[in-house]
Amino acid sequence: MIEHFFVVFEQVIILFLLIIIGFIVFKKNLISEAGIPAINNFILFIVTPCVIMQAFYREYDAQMLSSLAVTFVCAICIHIGSIVLSHLLIHDTDISKERVFRFSAVFPNCGYMGLPLQLAILGNEGVFFGATYIAVFNIFSWTYGVALMGGRREISIKKVLINPGIIGVVLGLILFFTQIKLPAIFASVFSHLSALNTPLPMVIIGFYLAGITSFAVLKNWRLVLTLCLKLIIFPLLAIFSLYFMGIRGTMLVSIAISACAPTAANTVMFATRFGTDTTLASSIVSLSSLFSILTMPINITLAMSLA
Repeated sequence: MIEHFFVVFEQVIILFLLIIIGFIVFKKNLISEAGIPAINNFILFIVTPCVIMQAFYREYDAQMLSSLAVTFVCAICIHIGSIVLSHLLIHDTDISKERVFRFSAVFPNCGYMGLPLQLAILGNEGVFFGATYIAVFNIFSWTYGVALMGGRREISIKKVLINPGIIGVVLGLILFFTQIKLPAIFASVFSHLSALNTPLPMVIIGFYLAGITSFAVLKNWRLVLTLCLKLIIFPLLAIFSLYFMGIRGTMLVSIAISACAPTAANTVMFATRFGTDTTLASSIVSLSSLFSILTMPINITLAMSLA
């Protein structure tokens, strides 16, 4: 178990060093705050779909297809469980803050933090399961997440079905089922773009960390509760639930990595779009990313020892 911990911790430290580079870049004004949306859009619309498609670009295996379906169901159950518990445990007289707290507790940064770790620790098979988790994440964030932050009338079926995560999974499944062989030059392009999925998201997280000017926000016990739920309680519940359901091996570890990731970066985007507390959202994303450097190795090591 100690060996597993150091393997995971090493990978997390690599990500953390990349985050520090992002932190320095923004502190030195080498990239302005206005550049963040452009970088984010590039990752969201180009890099992430390429990573997902590359994970599915593999020899057809009926067992992998079955495992994909199981992962899909597990991800749904984890999201539903997190939603129910967040509504039971998180309350605030300020509705705007309550919405941000609940959204932050439910949705993990399974793309930015999850995929790089899955690739480093588990290889393409881990990303295969991670991509499935991202598909479920996108479905819930554009349905429940939108309803939570903006109201049910804001839900758009079009955005549920047509977003980069879903499109990447659909195209990946087409490659997986049809076994189409891409020309080597195109496969190489996908590979190079996919390689950007580790450094660029870390730069963005570094930007959020650069925004931390004081830890005084930790005096807010609801914020601390949200961080504990997101980084400790919900991941542990997910890991042990999966274990008792009989989930083992790469699938268990991959799902655990997605589930124990810090608060999703799109929390800030949703808060901005629907007029909720953006300052609170930024604080939670920043602090959860910082503390996940400690919590993710522990949670992932636990999953690896149970796998």
